[in-house]
This record gives sequence, C-alpha cells and structure tokens, in this order.
Amino acid sequence: MKNILKLFLFGSLFFSVGVSHTSAQFLNVLNGKRKVNLNSEPQGAIVSIDGQVIGLTPCTAKIKVPAPMIFNTPKNDKEALEELRKGMTILLTFSKDGYESCEVPFGPDATMRYPSSVFHSFEKGGSSRAVNRSNPGATDLERTIIRWYFESEPQGARIFWRVISSCPDEVKNTNELWLGNTPFEETRSFNIQGLTYENSRDVQIEIKVKRNGYLDQTKRFNVRQAIDQQEISSFFDMIKAEEE
Repeated sequence: MKNILKLFLFGSLFFSVGVSHTSAQFLNVLNGKRKVNLNSEPQGAIVSIDGQVIGLTPCTAKIKVPAPMIFNTPKNDKEALEELRKGMTILLTFSKDGYESCEVPFGPDATMRYPSSVFHSFEKGGSSRAVNRSNPGATDLERTIIRWYFESEPQGARIFWRVISSCPDEVKNTNELWLGNTPFEETRSFNIQGLTYENSRDVQIEIKVKRNGYLDQTKRFNVRQAIDQQEISSFFDMIKAEEE
C-alpha cells in the first residue's frame, strides 16, 4: 500500500513538473466516446471521419474523442489552452450529392466539453442551383457538355426529343422538339429549366425517330446517368411498316 502511495505521489510530481515547464493547462491522456446528434440542411448527408462513415443525417453517432486531465497550472494560459483544444478537435466530413463536401470541426469549448450536436448547412453551389432563364449559364449543369449521338439504319430518320419529369413542380414536361436527322452528333449542355443534379435522377430525355415507311421508335435516357457518363447515344434499327 505504501509503495502504491509513493508511486502515485511520484507520478503527480512528475506531471506537475512537466506541465509547469510546458505551460500547458491540460494533458490529453484519456480516451472516451461522446454521443452526438448529427443533422444537416438538406438532410440525407453522409457523415464520415477519416473516410469512415459514421452516419446519415439526421442520426445519432458515438464519436471517440480525447478527454483531458486537469492539473494545477495557471488558468490564464490562453495560448496553451487553445493549442490543446485544436489538438482535441476532430474533423467531420459532410457529403451529399449535388453539394460540395465540407469538413466541420468537432471540438471542445473553453470548459473542455464537447457539444451534444453538430449541424451543417450546405451552401448551394453551381451543381445544386436550378437552371433558370433569368440567370443563364450560372449553373454547373449548363457548363457540363454532353455528347449527343444517334444513328439509324437506314439513315435519314428525323429525331425528336422531349423532357419527361417525375417532379413536375421542379422540372416541367415538354412537347416534342425537332433535334435533327440521323446520323446526328453534337455536343450540348442540359438547358432544362428547373433542373439540378439532385433532381436529375427523376428526369428523363425521350428520343423518338421517324422515317416514312418505317415504324416510329422511342428510347428514354435518365438525365442523371447521362450527366455522369457525359453522353446520350443510341442506334436505331428501323423496322419497315406493313403495307396496307
């Protein structure tokens, strides 16, 4: 028992001397977990630490954090306190399709206590802003070039396209518009009013080819997939219509 008491006193003296020489107010010697509420605007963001996913907002996660030990040192050493707080701060990465990923610091306050919740509001970048006639060319989608290529056998078929939307409140359906004749190849952007990368998965481009003496053919392409592949292309093998 006496040996244990001596060891404790020696350890306390050692730490006290070390701290007084380094002018630090806290020593990071313990590890613990904190239950933290995570949320974002918009919701549905992936939250990760060093590439490891810890949740999908809104959610509650347990985050392993360093816990400090307090020693008898001057309490007015703000520089040492701030340096320690930085060392105890963890970066949470919030990621969501259509928005730029952001690192949000999760660290202790002046009393060395971690917050019980972390909230991140995504800023609307070019990829999340909707295409708008009043501000043309301001979005990433309008600057994303898509290759449009269509061929048919026989050639000379007329090509029409239209927008089919599952979210008509954001992106309107359109009537058929003439695109050109096969073979057709062109690079153009998606100048579809109300379109964002986020809602592009709910929007389709319908391509219809027509030629006298042949049956009309129609194919649909998902806009999100076309954006990711930077291409809409297809071959139409025309079928002769039956003569009456």
